[in-house]
Amino acid sequence: MTITLALANNNAMLTVRFLLELASLACFGIWAWRRTPAPWRWLLAIALPVAVGWAWGTFTVPDDPSRGDPGSVDTPGPLRLLLELAVFFGAVATLHFADLRRTARRLLVIMVAYQILAHDRIGWLLSH
Repeated sequence: MTITLALANNNAMLTVRFLLELASLACFGIWAWRRTPAPWRWLLAIALPVAVGWAWGTFTVPDDPSRGDPGSVDTPGPLRLLLELAVFFGAVATLHFADLRRTARRLLVIMVAYQILAHDRIGWLLSH
């Protein structure tokens, strides 16, 4: 008998994941706002999070238990994992490059802790 600790799909972890997704999108907008010259600031601060959110919602693994709606483009699990890591840890990088290094370090700790706790999701993605 094998006992596994499946945390990624319980309601608390799904809520944390959703909040991390929203925080990640906000981080991309913050970076764009702080690093883009004035005439283009508004456009990029809105367009970049929208583009990242579009990719997040469009490229999905069929039958993903963490999703409510299917995406438009069926994506292999390992490729989806790369997208998720790029968004989550890209958010950390955007904070770093927006000169919010202390906040970036804190978010990094949270992102790493989430990935460790959601190890079953990583395994699921790698097998699909």
